[in-house]
Amino acid sequence: MKLIGRWCLAALTLLILSHYVPGITVSNITTAFVAALVLGLLNALVRPLVVLLTLPVTIITLGLFLLVINTAFFALAAALVPQFVVAGTLPAIIGALGMSLSSLFAQGLFGKRG
Repeated sequence: MKLIGRWCLAALTLLILSHYVPGITVSNITTAFVAALVLGLLNALVRPLVVLLTLPVTIITLGLFLLVINTAFFALAAALVPQFVVAGTLPAIIGALGMSLSSLFAQGLFGKRG
């Protein structure tokens, strides 16, 4: 149940971001759920390896490189989902920050795991 709650919150966040951030477009609610699923899978399966491989850069930049990783995954998800469009770097950064805040809120609401 917690996983479905997190997924719904991520999809809602994408819809809100597409409404308020010029350059982020989500065509409908189904696309938001698919994009949230793709983002979740990328973050669960690929992100740990990327974070491990870029650990020296992350340490040198005091963790700011994680924002670059999150932005890249947000843009990658947009490239993989047909009706989810991120037009530029600045919307991708804002979208990644928004999804990070949403994830932080979800951790407080639903707990760390699940």
